[in-house]
Amino acid sequence: MSHPVLERGELEVLGRMPWASNQTYLGRLCLDGPGAAGASGEREALVVYKPRRGERPLWDFPRGTLCQREVASHLVSEELGWAIVPPTLLRSGPLGEGMVQLFVDHDPENHYFTMRETVPDRFRQFALFDVVINNADRKSGHCLLDAGNHVWGIDHGVTFHTSVKLRTVIWDFEAEPIEEDLVSDLARLDESFDGELGRRLARLLAPSEVQAARRRLQWLLSRRVFPSPTTDYPYPWPMV
Repeated sequence: MSHPVLERGELEVLGRMPWASNQTYLGRLCLDGPGAAGASGEREALVVYKPRRGERPLWDFPRGTLCQREVASHLVSEELGWAIVPPTLLRSGPLGEGMVQLFVDHDPENHYFTMRETVPDRFRQFALFDVVINNADRKSGHCLLDAGNHVWGIDHGVTFHTSVKLRTVIWDFEAEPIEEDLVSDLARLDESFDGELGRRLARLLAPSEVQAARRRLQWLLSRRVFPSPTTDYPYPWPMV
């Protein structure tokens, strides 16, 4: 789906967001000119901006790649049709190239631990999505409820590693069978790796990382059950 404001709007940094381990900014995008607005007429949007040069080096991820992993996560979310990751692009900004993602207006008092009993099916999607992208940091506070009661997931920079890195608070469904409608979505995703999705991921990730993501996906399809923890540290810290 095209997002003209996100793609072409002029980015103004409003301020740095607290508590983030990497440089993370709240920004505003503005479109000028006739015919520039999107289908709904929007010309402005608040966004989260994470410039590549503000990423804190990690020992286990190639330097300067976290913004690309955020975009890759959005692509997988969209291909599944689950709309977990808000619209996200890799583009230029005042502090250089980085990830730009539509800001989710939400109540911080709502997060996974407060919502899991009310929307379990939504979090079954999250659990499977995190296996495919190998999410190493699914905190409870990374699950946001917007004004329309849609649950979004954010902060997908430490994903797509070739080694098992899954650290998540969402283990409620381990060993449960995966429902058929979710299996169908996963099967469609698997096929898309041979098409446009695979080509787009190849521009963002190493070939071995794309291959590993597909192997995890095919592992889910072959077993058709939600996985159990396989590492000594299956939870993120802090958990919220």
